[in-house]
Formats: sequence, C-alpha cells, structure tokens
Amino acid sequence: MDIRPVLYVVGILLSTLAISMVIPMLVDMHAGDSDWRVFFISMIITAFFAGALILTNSSKQDFTINIKQAFLLTCLSWILISAFGAIPFWLSKLDISYTDSFFEAMSGVTTTGSTVITGLDNAPNGILMWRSLLQWLGGIGIIVMAISVLPFLKVGGMQLFKTESSENEKALPRATKLASSIGLIYLALTLICIIGYLMSGMTLFDASSHAMTTIATGGFSTKDTSFGWFDNVQAEMIAIIFMILGGLPFVLYLKMVRGDLTCLYKDSQVRWFISIIIISIIATVIYMASNMDIPFTEALRRAAFNVVSIVTGTGFTNGDYNLWGGFAISLFFFLTVVGGCAGSTSCGIKIFRFQILHAITVNQIKQLLHPSGIFIPHYNGKPLSRDAASSVLSFFFMFALCFSITVIALSFVGLDFITAMSGAATTIANVGPGLGPIIGPSGNFQPLPDSAKWILSISMLLGRLELFTLLVLLTPYFWKK
Repeated sequence: MDIRPVLYVVGILLSTLAISMVIPMLVDMHAGDSDWRVFFISMIITAFFAGALILTNSSKQDFTINIKQAFLLTCLSWILISAFGAIPFWLSKLDISYTDSFFEAMSGVTTTGSTVITGLDNAPNGILMWRSLLQWLGGIGIIVMAISVLPFLKVGGMQLFKTESSENEKALPRATKLASSIGLIYLALTLICIIGYLMSGMTLFDASSHAMTTIATGGFSTKDTSFGWFDNVQAEMIAIIFMILGGLPFVLYLKMVRGDLTCLYKDSQVRWFISIIIISIIATVIYMASNMDIPFTEALRRAAFNVVSIVTGTGFTNGDYNLWGGFAISLFFFLTVVGGCAGSTSCGIKIFRFQILHAITVNQIKQLLHPSGIFIPHYNGKPLSRDAASSVLSFFFMFALCFSITVIALSFVGLDFITAMSGAATTIANVGPGLGPIIGPSGNFQPLPDSAKWILSISMLLGRLELFTLLVLLTPYFWKK
C-alpha cells in the first residue's frame, strides 16, 4: 500500500494544527503569561514534522486515495493530531505527565470533554484556549469525516447518507466546496454563540472558549464547576440552544441556506432526536419535583440543561446530578450512549441507528405474525437495503463488545464497578463526565492510574471513529495486497 498520500495529508493537517497554536500563544502574550513560549516551542516542533511529511511525500502526480488509504488516513490523523496537540499541555506550567497530556488532547480532539486538569479557575488562559480550540477543530473535522469519509467507507450504516453527499455535490460540484460551505456555517454558528454568551454577561474570553466547545458539543469549560460557576440562567439557555444545534445534521443547515426551510422538520432523525430530549426532560422534571421537593422552575432548569448536555455528548454541567437519585442516574447512563444525529458534532450510537433497529424489530414482529408476508424496513420514508441494515446491526454488536472489553480492562487495572462502567460509556460515547464520586460531574479523571487513562484514550478514539474505522486496521486482511 502506497502511504505517501496518507502521510502528505497528515502533514497538511499537522501544519494546520501548528498554525492554530498561534492563537493561544497570543492569548498568553496578551495576559503577560510566560507560557506563551510553550506554544511557540510546540508550534516549531509540530511545524517541523509537518513540513518533513509534506516535503518527503509530495509528488507532481495527483494523489488518489483508495479505501484502505482512507481508513489509515482517518485513524492516523486523529492519533497524530492528539500526540502533537498534547505537547503544550506537557510543557506548560501545569506540570502534568505526557500520559495526562495525551489524554487531555485526545479528549479535546474527539470532543469528549473528559479532563485530568485540576484548578481550571487558575490555569493559564492560553492552555484554556488551547483546550477549547482543540475541541472546535475536532468538531469541524468530525462533520467533514461524517459527510465525506464514513459514507464512502460504509462504516456502521453511514452509507445511508451517501445520497445526501451526492445531492450536494451536484449543486456544489467539488467536495472541497461542500466542506468549505459546512465550515462557514460552523464558523457562523460559533460567532453567534459568542455574541449570545457576551449578552448573557460572560467575558470575551469565557464567551469565546465556551462557544467553541458548545457548538463542537465538546464540553471543556474554563471553570472546574463548568456552568455551575456562572449560575446564569440566560447563559444556560443559550448553551441549550447551541448544544441542540450542534447535535443536528449540518448538511441540513446547508439545505436551509439554499432555500429548503422545512428540511429539518421533514427529517425523521431530527424528529426522533427532539422527541427523546423532550420526553427525557419531562420525565426528569416530574421525578425531581415529586421526589426531591424542588420547585418546578428549578427542576426544569436543571433537567433541561443536563439532559441536553448528556444526549448531545457535550458534557457541560450546572450541578451534580449524582445527587438526584437512582432514576436520574439510570436515565443519564442510557442517554450517554444515545448520541445526536449523523453528520453532527455529537457522537454515541446515533439516532438513525436506533431508528433502523426499531424498523428491523417491527419488521421481524410482522414476519412472525405473517410468515408468508414480505416486509421491507424503511428509514426516512425510503426502503432500507440489506447492506445498510447489516452494517447497523454489526455496529450495535461491536459497540456492546468494545464497551464490555473496556469495562473489564478498567476493572482489571483497579477501578471500581461504577467508575469502570460509566468511564467506558462516557469515553466510547464521547460525552465527558461519568458517574460516581471520582469521575462524576463534581470530579475528574486525574486520580485514575496511567494504565486506565491509556485505555480510556483508546476508547475515546474508537467511539469518535465509529469503531470499525479503527478496528479494521487490526485485521490481518487489511494489510494484505
């Protein structure tokens, strides 16, 4: 396999990462913090390796990427961006190990939001901005991957969205045009979110940092207690709106810009997504109001914010939901793995897969009642191919298998049952906080052993790359001619 095109593209991505380091460097320089030197050194190191990859693998001929190269490129990109993105954390005055630095960078790039950094309230502004920037870059990378790479690779049923890409490519002939159009929408939503946070009373730094991690559904905050530190209802409402926007398919925004204003309503995945959010909020409010003696308005505020944050995989919190009782914990554990819509910045299993599983199950029941009948499952009003159905069922199986193996591995290195279960779920679903006193919303992942952090880093990567994109590299068949 010719890996020159892969390394060339990775070099371009690393050069983009190096240029991005200028922003936190300038933030530190403006604040008078000596940590700006950390970003300058990190930028030089990253740029050196990026330049070496570009120069040694460039060719006068046009590169073409086949399926095997696409799998390798996707995995290698996320791993190396995390590896080089960890350098500023490692060299900074935070004084953390490379293991912790890699965990933080992987959590950022995959928009997971799990953190090992304590004392965020007093951390250098440049480091806080770098965390947010990593999530923002990871968010746009995820969208581009979901609309261009995964449908092409037929990963986990994503081939269903190949038609969407094809339709857009007819209107916008070049794939780069589609990506740039999505990127402009992503940037516009981020700027609007910044303005909203500013109007709610946040400083420009906090507004910018939180806007990037909100639209990316990443969840990194500049405060240890996340949104609980601000105690600002208006800011929480803005966060809810933009977390939901981040969890919707970005291709539909492009259709709306081009004149199809009803596309969101017509999409069954969007309707399911909104319905799950509404039902979960109502159930949580009823439970909190009736069992915890909490006023209705306060219960609605807490439930709405945390339900949206969990189901979109963002991970912001405005309180410790570990204290809300068994129902809330059970519901949130389920919502952790549900995820948002395909083609969004959210992760998890994704709504469309639950829709397909529901359609297949209903079809199976009909078949049992009418053995001689012919029933075809449908998705979004269209017949579902056997290829897509088997891909989705395979994804569910592999998700359960990878989750189980991760739980067992975490238990083997010393984690208790709740920490291992919620840690595996929150990382493979790229949500952020887990359950329990250690990694719950009031804690973080710092106390975990290094072995657990590496296991969780792999779990984050697996979840972000939709499992099969990474697992296929581990098969001997992949490396054969």
